[in-house]
Amino acid sequence: MGETPVGPDEARELLQDELAKPAYQEAQPSLLERAVQAALDWILEALSGIRSVGAGPGTLLLAAGAVLIIVVAVLLIRPRLNARADRTQRAVFSTGAALPAAEHRRRAAAAAGAGRWSEALAERLRAVVRDAEERGLLEERLSRTATEAAAGLAPAFPGSAGEIRWLAERFNEVQYGRGAASEADEADAARAEALDAALAAGVPAGGGVPAGEGVPGAAR
Repeated sequence: MGETPVGPDEARELLQDELAKPAYQEAQPSLLERAVQAALDWILEALSGIRSVGAGPGTLLLAAGAVLIIVVAVLLIRPRLNARADRTQRAVFSTGAALPAAEHRRRAAAAAGAGRWSEALAERLRAVVRDAEERGLLEERLSRTATEAAAGLAPAFPGSAGEIRWLAERFNEVQYGRGAASEADEADAARAEALDAALAAGVPAGGGVPAGEGVPGAAR
C-alpha cells in the first residue's frame, strides 16, 4: 500500500519545526551550514508559493527535497553539537592519575585558602568521587564525567542527591567555560566542603562499605 503524499504545507511545517529546535538555534553556523540554511530558506519560500497547487509530481519532488535538506542539516550540525557536549562533559580525573581522596581534599583546602575557588570546587568534587570509589560505591573509572558520577552517587545518598547534582553542575561550569568561579563563590567552596564531609561520614542507602574502609587495592 502506497504512502500518503506529503503536501506542501506539511513539508513546510516539518522544516520549520525541525529548524526551530534549540539544538539548531544554539549551534554556530559554519560557511557550509550557512549555505545549507540558504537552501532551506529557498525551499521554504518555494513551499509557501505553491500552497494552492495540488499534490502533483512537482509538489511531491519539492517535499522530498525538503526532507533531504533536513537530513543533510542534521548530519552537518550533529557533529558540532556532539563536540560541544564533549567539551562540557569531560572526565573528572583529567590527569589520568588516580590520587587518594585525601590528596584531593588537601588540594581543595589549599586552593580555597589561596582564594582559587574554581580549583577548590573542582578538587572537592574529585574528592567526593574518589572517596566513593575507595568505598566501593562507584567503580573506579578515570573516564567518568561529573554528571555520571552524580547519577551514580545520588541513589546511594538520596538525602544529598540535590547537593551532589549541584556540585557536579558547578564542576562543569567552572572547569569547562560556562561560568568561572570568583570570590563570590567562597560560599560555594564551603558548601562543597560540607557536602564532602557529610558524604564521607554518611551511610549509603542499602548498606555499602563504611567510610574509611575502602575497597581492596584502592589507593589511599
